[in-house]
Amino acid sequence: MEVTLRPATINDLEKILEIVNYSILHTTANYSYDIQTLDVQTKWFEDKKAKNLPVVVAELNNEVVGFGSYGQFREKIGYQYTIEHSVYVVDNVIGKGIGSKLLTELIRLAKQQGYHVMIGAIDAENAGSIAFHERFGFVATGTIREAGYKFDRWLDLVFMQLILK
Repeated sequence: MEVTLRPATINDLEKILEIVNYSILHTTANYSYDIQTLDVQTKWFEDKKAKNLPVVVAELNNEVVGFGSYGQFREKIGYQYTIEHSVYVVDNVIGKGIGSKLLTELIRLAKQQGYHVMIGAIDAENAGSIAFHERFGFVATGTIREAGYKFDRWLDLVFMQLILK
């Protein structure tokens, strides 16, 4: 299984959109209710590029099977060295190391860009994602109870952080 990582291009947006929309419709990894359009995903991508924020895709057999990115945690200037990341992998390849490769690359890029803290906001019921982040040295820093509402139930949100060295 040869997985390659590369910067995303505009041509990857349909596959990224497919991955995001699956997450919206079927998981609590994304608290949105309505699927996104290609226009929305394109604006998201252009905004990342304008702010010099990475969007990295993982390819397996020449097909995009995951992506990762990060963005500013909060807009106030005092948060300028803190970012919040996202990593998404298609269902049929979860557990095969693709998410690890993506997160490793995001951490490398964040350090290279001079960021100090990386935040992950994870649904509290997603034990797999919490354990995944712990393997990278992320620590849980707090839980916001009933922060979200999706699929007719309240969802708790765990914040995890990694201090980048």
